[in-house]
Amino acid sequence: MKSSSLISVAILNISLLSLVGCQTVPIDTDTDSPKEIVTTSTDSSQLDSDGDGVPDINDECPNTPFNMVVDPNGCPASLLPKEGSVRSEFRAFYDTNSSEIKSKYIEELDRWAKKMDEYPDAYMLIEAHISEPEANLEENASHQTLALARVEGIKNYLIQKHNIDPNRIRIYTYSAERPIAPNDDAEGVKLNQRVYAVIDNGDYFIHDILKIED
Repeated sequence: MKSSSLISVAILNISLLSLVGCQTVPIDTDTDSPKEIVTTSTDSSQLDSDGDGVPDINDECPNTPFNMVVDPNGCPASLLPKEGSVRSEFRAFYDTNSSEIKSKYIEELDRWAKKMDEYPDAYMLIEAHISEPEANLEENASHQTLALARVEGIKNYLIQKHNIDPNRIRIYTYSAERPIAPNDDAEGVKLNQRVYAVIDNGDYFIHDILKIED
């Protein structure tokens, strides 16, 4: 009987050890205890909205398609200038119902004029846009008046200040039908009150955009 008892105890111990070995670490389901929150700060100068690896502040071609090869300025490889060619983009934003060029854009316009001198075969395309609130103003009933004032302001500055040949400049005016941001908040409205321009001496620009005949 004593031997039988010892065997029973041994079997019981082995069973207990087996159970302990099979146990898993319990999962903490306590959702009430406070968790540490990690916060990070974002440097606005390093924002890259289109994810092309070029910060927005240096990106001359924003909103390029995902996974597209770009140059150091953020422009697609297909737009890389060939030897002896030039391509550059310019953007200016305006206060509501204003066509005044802000001083921070003047220096860039001066650089543009210099490029036009360096590349006498280059042409310039300038587009002007207005926001939806501006289009709803009575004085802008034609939807083109304010846009025309903006684009003419850029064109006249280049002609009068830098003697750029007006025949090398093409201007286009739009109402609010080409927004780049929603018009339902102040930031979006400001982004839509803009001028966009490009300098190029490539065949694509001259023939397909400006429709200049040979």
